[in-house]
Amino acid sequence: MPSARINGIRLHYEDTGHGEPVVLVTGRGAGGRSWHLHQVPALVAAGYRAVTFDNRGVPPTDECAEGFTIGDLVADTAGLIEHLDLAPCRVVGVSLGAYVVQELLLARPELARQGVLMATRGRTDALRTAMAAAERALYDAGVKLPPAYSAWTRALQNLSPATLDDERHVQDWLELFEFAPPVTGPGVRAQSELCVPDGRLAAYRAITVPCLVIGFADDLILPPRLAREVADAIPGARYREIQDCGHYGYLERPAEVNRVLLEFFHTRDE
Repeated sequence: MPSARINGIRLHYEDTGHGEPVVLVTGRGAGGRSWHLHQVPALVAAGYRAVTFDNRGVPPTDECAEGFTIGDLVADTAGLIEHLDLAPCRVVGVSLGAYVVQELLLARPELARQGVLMATRGRTDALRTAMAAAERALYDAGVKLPPAYSAWTRALQNLSPATLDDERHVQDWLELFEFAPPVTGPGVRAQSELCVPDGRLAAYRAITVPCLVIGFADDLILPPRLAREVADAIPGARYREIQDCGHYGYLERPAEVNRVLLEFFHTRDE
């Protein structure tokens, strides 16, 4: 896995395929490899070049346990785009990654030709604030959940009722979650400090890059109503909602997500 020195840190990335470049930005605590299960193969098969990376805070990229800002993550993404000479490119983000992409489109619009924002938000409400505080408290208490319990809670939080009610599929997910637990550590703890400040929805009215916003219908972590607010704020943005999936919608319903993603890309190519 190659790495580059970006903004004073070591940032690990993967560069797959040929053609028009697409940079994919992951959510909190997730590695860039999560895109390689479904999105990278679909993009490469469609003739695109897919670039994924591990955000600051997620090893093997430097953890930066002393803390960092959303501006640092935006600068890292911009720095990688410039390092690989990808601009203007398509940029896709999910959850925290979508927040990074929104801010990138606002701060450095010349780097992007299209933006895709999945499971996103433009404000922080009481429940999201409480969730982040609870996760920080759990980490700070030094509590290590048993793998089976962690897998169960992760399934409830991130999957849709359609999957949870399917005996075969939910068993596969539980086994996956137990075998591959989420990344933890001081860098992910630092990521949990990042929140969307007041006023960002209004700021996003200045975004000029063509955008697609995707909400996941059964998302408990970032409900689709929050994603729709972002779509309503960005001039000309399209909004699509994927049914029967939760916060992990891009993994839970990859065929539908990939279809919507590629349709949006193709509209710019025509």
